Amino acid sequence: MKVKAFVFSLAVLCCSAMIAHAQTKPVFDAALAKKLGADDYGMRHYVMAFLKTGPTKITDKAELAKLQNAHLQNIQRLADEGKLAVAGPFTDGKEIEGILIFNVKTVEEAKALTETDPGIKAGVFAMELHPFYCSAALVEVAATHEKIQKKGITDR
Repeated sequence: MKVKAFVFSLAVLCCSAMIAHAQTKPVFDAALAKKLGADDYGMRHYVMAFLKTGPTKITDKAELAKLQNAHLQNIQRLADEGKLAVAGPFTDGKEIEGILIFNVKTVEEAKALTETDPGIKAGVFAMELHPFYCSAALVEVAATHEKIQKKGITDR
């Protein structure tokens, strides 16, 4: 139920931001809308993945650290390829460890991408995938993030 509440809250947040922004009557940029794949509402389809704790437990700290680094490298690769719009961990230590919002249109495409993750392959993580409809501008987050980060996620 918490997952559904989170998705609903995220969708409300996306829509609320768009409504608040719409009140200032910005000039429609048809070229940008086309570039981002936006529909008439400025929205588009993605796939949201909930990264969950998997069935495999690794107790060796060095092995787990190596696997986590490979997981982060895979996330960075997917982001560099434009396949991820957003990714990040939850910090409450619960079963859902993070989210990834795939910049793809189908769950099948996202499933194929999740299967490249070393943590998924090892069974340390599991993914729960859902179609997601949000602002097409979400894909612009990565470019802004690169301008404000001092270190990459795989820098140690």
